[in-house]
Amino acid sequence: MARPYLGDPKHTIEILKKYAFVFQKRYGQNFLIDPHVLEKIMKAAEIGKDDFVLEIGPGIGTLTQYLACAAKKVTAVEIDQALIPVLEDTLENFPNIEVIHGDILKIDLQKLVQEKNQGKPIKVVANLPYYITTPILMELLEKRIPTASMTVMVQKEVAKRMCAGPGSKEYGALSLAVQYYSKPSIAANVPPNCFMPRPKVGSAVIQLKVYEKPPVAPQDPELMFRIIRASFNQRRKTLANGLRNFAELSLRKGEIQDALEKCALPADIRGENLSLEQFVQLSDVISKVK
Repeated sequence: MARPYLGDPKHTIEILKKYAFVFQKRYGQNFLIDPHVLEKIMKAAEIGKDDFVLEIGPGIGTLTQYLACAAKKVTAVEIDQALIPVLEDTLENFPNIEVIHGDILKIDLQKLVQEKNQGKPIKVVANLPYYITTPILMELLEKRIPTASMTVMVQKEVAKRMCAGPGSKEYGALSLAVQYYSKPSIAANVPPNCFMPRPKVGSAVIQLKVYEKPPVAPQDPELMFRIIRASFNQRRKTLANGLRNFAELSLRKGEIQDALEKCALPADIRGENLSLEQFVQLSDVISKVK
C-alpha cells in the first residue's frame, strides 16, 4: 500500500491544478495542508488494523490516505461530484478505500454499518463543513448509529460549546445533547493557516467517545430535550419563564412552580445553571403531570 503524501501543500496544489478544481462555498470546503494536524487527528482517533472507518467529506483524499494506512477498511462519503474523479486518482493505490458519492444526511447509515461492518461499531473521522456540523453529528448520535467514537474537525467555538459545563457562557442545548450521548474532549486547536483556503475562524479537533448507553436515564428522553430547548430558547429568561413560554410544553405556571420545588430548584434559576442530571430529574417530575 502507498504512503500518504497529500499532507504536503505542494501535492495538494498540484492535484487542484491538475483537475482545475474550484472550491464550492456551498459545501464549506477547506482542505487540510498541515501534516502535524493530520497526525494529531490520527492520534486522537486511535484507529487500529481491525477498525472500519467512516469518513465524511474526504475532499481530495488527504486525511483518507492516512486513515487507509491505519484501518482495515475506509468508506468515504463525498457530496461534491467534482471531487469523485480526483479521489479516484489520489486513492487508487489504497485498496481498502471505498468512495461513495452522496449526501451523508440522506444515506441509510444503519444499513451501511450492517453491510460494511456486520453491524459492529465503527469509528467516524471527518473534517466537517462548519455550516452543517451539528446536523451531521446529531444525526449520528440521535439515530444511535453503531459508533465507538467520532473524531472531527469543527469550528473552535462549536467544540467549546460541546464540552462546556453548567454556568459557562458556552453551555447550552448542544452541550447537553452531545454529553448525553458521548464524552467529548478537545484533542487539538487548529489555526486557519492549516487549511486551503483559509477559514475566517479557528478550528479544533474534538473526539466524542460514544456511550453504549447514556450515563443518565430519563423516563422520557424526548420530553427532557423539549425542556432543554425551552430552557435555552430565551437564554436571559428564568427557567420558569422559558418553560411557560415554550409552545411544545403547554405547562401552567403552578405546574412549573411545583416541579421546581420538588427538584429543590430556586424559582429564579436559569436553565444554564442546571446539569444534565438535574434536567433528568426535572423532566421526570414534569412527566408525571403531563
